[in-house]
Amino acid sequence: MTLKKTILGAIVASVTAGTAMAGTDIALIIGSNQDSFWNVVKKGAEDAAMVIEARGGSVNILQTNGYENYGADLATLIEQATAQGVDGIATVLPVPDAQLPAIHAAQAAGITVTLLNGGGDFLEESGALNYFGSDEYVAGVAGGAYMADAGATHILCHIQQPGTVNLEARCKGVEDGATKAGAKVTILRLPASMDGDIPGTSAAIEAELNGDPSIDGVINLATWGADASYAAIEQLGKGDTVRLGTFDLSPSTLDRIKAGTQTMAIDQTPYYQGFLSVSTLAANIEFGTKIATQPVLTGPAIVDSSNIDATFAGVAAGTR
Repeated sequence: MTLKKTILGAIVASVTAGTAMAGTDIALIIGSNQDSFWNVVKKGAEDAAMVIEARGGSVNILQTNGYENYGADLATLIEQATAQGVDGIATVLPVPDAQLPAIHAAQAAGITVTLLNGGGDFLEESGALNYFGSDEYVAGVAGGAYMADAGATHILCHIQQPGTVNLEARCKGVEDGATKAGAKVTILRLPASMDGDIPGTSAAIEAELNGDPSIDGVINLATWGADASYAAIEQLGKGDTVRLGTFDLSPSTLDRIKAGTQTMAIDQTPYYQGFLSVSTLAANIEFGTKIATQPVLTGPAIVDSSNIDATFAGVAAGTR
């Protein structure tokens, strides 16, 4: 039996042995069900749900169908959870203008809200309990500086959903971190309709690399984007001269780092985001407990050749 299962089992046993009480119903609202990134967030939430369900509560995970109307779709899910009468909502907040009215309406209905993954800069304005995630700007600074220190002099930063707060912050951070380290950054904003379009994005990246031979580094904000960039780099035969980095982890990303064909990845440990946001929200509602630290940062952590083997172990456990 794994250590994680042992610990979770002990927690479940202890809470079920205690005094019975009404359970807490939590809604977790996250991004597209077509985006594998969220699987790790869900894994964390599902592990937290073991304890919540043992106390008679529930965790319902709601996801958008895509990203083209992201803010509006998330607001609709918040309204849906509010109408269902949940006790707490843990939600991402990438498009505050679209989501804040729905969040405030939920709070007016007596629902406690916490944030995860994106929207940390709006913690106070949202009135949320806490934020669990990476500071996207700080993560970008770290990534930009790392790539510049690794030898990149002109980095292309690809944004797949222009105007989305957390993604814009990432590339702004990349720009500032790389610039301070002596490198240049060009930001490529592609239409949101191309989000997840690997062939189309690869063609666009290839065009940028062809059009400006000085570009010797690419940072993507999603792992599928890194897949697209890798294909473009290989198509042009520039694997030895263009460094590749990405936010987040995937099997292909880790395989490339292991093989030496990708320089690094920036991990925000999404498992923690799902686990901590759901578990602390339920604990606050049931017991009045509150973490003193605000926000709670789960990243950034740089994954490169020096720690890739340990990272594979986390992936095998479903926690990275």
